Amino acid sequence: MATPTHDHAEEHAHPPVMQYVLIAAILAIITAIEVATYYIDSIESVLVYILIVLSVLKFVIVVGYYMHLKFDNKLFTWIFGLGMLAGTSLVLSFIALFNRF
Repeated sequence: MATPTHDHAEEHAHPPVMQYVLIAAILAIITAIEVATYYIDSIESVLVYILIVLSVLKFVIVVGYYMHLKFDNKLFTWIFGLGMLAGTSLVLSFIALFNRF
C-alpha cells in the first residue's frame, strides 16, 4: 500500500502555545477596557469611537494570529484590511448620516 503524499506549497512554523495564551490574555484585557469605558460617563461623547478603535485592534490581533495572516501571503492581509476599512467606513458614515452620537 502506497503512503499518501501531501503537496504543500509552503509550510510555516506555528507560534508556540504560550504565544496563543498571551494573545488570548491581551484580547481579554482589551475586552475589559471596552467594558470599563462603557461605564465612564465623562467620555460618553466619544465612547463609540473608542469602542470602534478597540474593536479594530482586536480584529487585527485575531486575524493576524489565530487566522495565521501574519504568516501568510501579504495579499491576504490586504484583502482582510480592505474589508475592515470598508466596514469601518460604512459604520462611521452611518454615524455621521444619522448623527446619533
